[in-house]
Amino acid sequence: MSVKFAVELTDANFEEMVLKSDKPVLVDFWAEWCGPCLMIAPAVEEIAHELEGKAVVGKLNVDLNSKISAEYGIRNIPTLLIFKNGQIVDKHVGAAPKSVLLGKLTTQI
Repeated sequence: MSVKFAVELTDANFEEMVLKSDKPVLVDFWAEWCGPCLMIAPAVEEIAHELEGKAVVGKLNVDLNSKISAEYGIRNIPTLLIFKNGQIVDKHVGAAPKSVLLGKLTTQI
């Protein structure tokens, strides 16, 4: 995959990109060593592409961004949180089909 549509989230840009966003945000908490994370990565990218301009889709590497991961109590990955107006409105832990994630996010648009 050459073009990335999901935004890279970090401890430094999380507040600006997620909490202050005027659009719904799907945050994928993941790590490079996590098999299920790698399984859903293409679906997350497809959702980011399909909802470009309507929602923000971001990926936060838990190994590189421990502050935000700890703040939200991320213990299992992948964990996908959906934020709207800076608040968590939905959560999914574990791998999920694209249709499930897309459905959860589109209800917030």
